[in-house]
Amino acid sequence: MQTTTSVRFRRVGGPCLERGSLLKWKLFGFPLFFVFCRKVWEPLSQEEKKKMNQELVRIVDNIARDKNIDRESVFVDLEEAMVSAVRKHFGEPESEIVVNIDRTTGQVNAFKNNEEIDIRQLGRIPAQTAKQVMIQKIRADERDSIYAEFVQRKGEIISGSVVRYEGGTLIVNLSHWTEGFMPKGEQIMGQTHRPGERIRCLILDVKESSNQVKIILSRTHPDFIRRLFELEVPEISEKIIEIRALAREAGYRTKAAVASLDEKVDPVGACVGVRGSRIKNIVDELGGEKIDIVRWNDSSQVLVTNALMPAKVSEIALCFELGKATVVVDEDQLSLAIGKHGQNVRLAARLTGWDIDILMPEEYNQGIEQLTSCVKNVEDADDTMVDKLIALGVISVLDLDDVGAEPLINELKIDSETAEKLVAAAAEEAKRLAAESKQKQVEKEPAQQTEAAEDEE
Repeated sequence: MQTTTSVRFRRVGGPCLERGSLLKWKLFGFPLFFVFCRKVWEPLSQEEKKKMNQELVRIVDNIARDKNIDRESVFVDLEEAMVSAVRKHFGEPESEIVVNIDRTTGQVNAFKNNEEIDIRQLGRIPAQTAKQVMIQKIRADERDSIYAEFVQRKGEIISGSVVRYEGGTLIVNLSHWTEGFMPKGEQIMGQTHRPGERIRCLILDVKESSNQVKIILSRTHPDFIRRLFELEVPEISEKIIEIRALAREAGYRTKAAVASLDEKVDPVGACVGVRGSRIKNIVDELGGEKIDIVRWNDSSQVLVTNALMPAKVSEIALCFELGKATVVVDEDQLSLAIGKHGQNVRLAARLTGWDIDILMPEEYNQGIEQLTSCVKNVEDADDTMVDKLIALGVISVLDLDDVGAEPLINELKIDSETAEKLVAAAAEEAKRLAAESKQKQVEKEPAQQTEAAEDEE
């Protein structure tokens, strides 16, 4: 009489496990469970053993692919985890434990003091120990992989989907396993993002800590504008046009100075595009931020003039010793030159690297007159001295006081005694003018208070 044997899979101290339920084990627990837990199974055929070994290889491949980790590293981690579990099971820290896994078949061979052991006979507790070690090592490898990938992409633009806000910090999902952090200071003021929204941002920094890799993102950094131009303007990515300087106040306005390496290509027109199509895409990405594109010039005078556009400049005096550019504009151009809350002149100064002082013709002429009067009162100063000082960029007694005697001696070839007298006279005149200005302000305050009281009544 032929009998039929019912094969069941049992777990020590627990209910029965069917074959399908075994697949519900976590990704790391599954291969370690069937590798270590031979004694809780009924005898298996060679075909079933081969199938299990192939399943181990398949899961290692999945881990390596999903977490972007080198396949060999996963095998090494698995071997080290098994060594830790075996050593803990036997309680012999000094024993020589060696575990080898065939990279092709998945066959596991273990040795203790050069004697082969069957780790399938060790049981469930060593499997749990190995599982914990394996998780730690895989996480460490994953951190290393993420850091190595993103540190090379530092300064690039990346797209991601908004996840949530945490205390003002925007969390952005960059890939299946990776999230980026955008601090509040790196977000464009006034912009809010909804969960699931796709945004582009700059990889500002990549920091590696003990338990995670922190990817810092930014939408306010000037390089974010540079990368957007590279994406939208092929001539920039092809190095035909170069962004030579850029100044930005995120969310409000940006100034970019561009130059062309090809005389046939207009840098400003190429960046703007046909009917503003290229610049419009960038402005839309930035939420309506204004962008001024100006032509770069190696001449500081021309560059400062271009940077202050749309205002028209009448005259410029550059003082290289002070790094100061005195710009004269007509009264109807003053508000354009300064801009809203001083934004235009502030960005122009950062774009050109010059400290820009904007004056109207009356103020400029008044400064020249005061300088002329001061110079004439100095002994040994001839009539051409004022013209020389203006050529040096000194257009007021304050400038002369700030410059000092050394540039006068080296640049204008004035003897040291006369130079010292000029600077001393300028200092005295500057003090007198400051005192007069303060006195006028004091006199105006009562009148201003009276007008304010009348307005309240």
